Amino acid sequence: MSTNPRLDELVMEVRRQGAMTVEALADRLGVTLQTVRRDVKHLSEAGLLTRYHGGVRMPGSTTENIAYRQRQLLNEGAKQAIAKEVARAVPEGCSLILNIGTTTEAVARELLRHRGLRVITNNLNVAAILSDNPDCEVIVAGGVVRSRDHGIVGETAVDFIRQFRVDIGLIGVSGIEQDGTLRDFDLREVKVAQSIIGQSREVWLVADHSKFDRRAMVELARLDQIDILFTDRQPPMPYACLLEEAGVRCAIALQTPQT
Repeated sequence: MSTNPRLDELVMEVRRQGAMTVEALADRLGVTLQTVRRDVKHLSEAGLLTRYHGGVRMPGSTTENIAYRQRQLLNEGAKQAIAKEVARAVPEGCSLILNIGTTTEAVARELLRHRGLRVITNNLNVAAILSDNPDCEVIVAGGVVRSRDHGIVGETAVDFIRQFRVDIGLIGVSGIEQDGTLRDFDLREVKVAQSIIGQSREVWLVADHSKFDRRAMVELARLDQIDILFTDRQPPMPYACLLEEAGVRCAIALQTPQT
């Protein structure tokens, strides 16, 4: 799927409303009905939206995340921009923990030229990426491997993470809600992420704009447990105020315009 900003905006509008007609989307985005129908067809084929007669809705729920392959495609440009911003902030010669998520995997790719890193992860994809960096030591948590995304979860992974104390814990989440909670779908994954927060001197959150107002069932943490948020757009209200009240520094990663 392309990184066309209009497609990202279309998905965001449907997520905010829950469901929308084709006519309402065309009016909101300032494009023709034909363009919206083409975009909706493209997004539904990718599994990012579900069509019904005359409209479109989100395919998921608060209990189940969208599929890993679909998440890899969603807001790909934003994730790459965030990853580059994070990599600029990561000092060489430090220790990190990276958790499960497509954005943390993008960060791993941007760390391939860093020197002297020691990275602990419960994400086999992150481990595979960073194993190509000869000047990076990669330590992989034990536990149950989820086949759908190669994440490692369970009490064994939690106990493993608790052995370490690192400079930076880098986490992704499925959603940020207006009460200041960070949320995800899998309780086992949440338990590992909570242990990462507890074992990190600084906690960095990576979340593109689509994560604001996205609902998920399990509370992972609160904004006041985060030191820096890396995102790709200025957070909407009330999140800007929530971040300021929680003392979270917000780093905005700008996407490179497509040529």
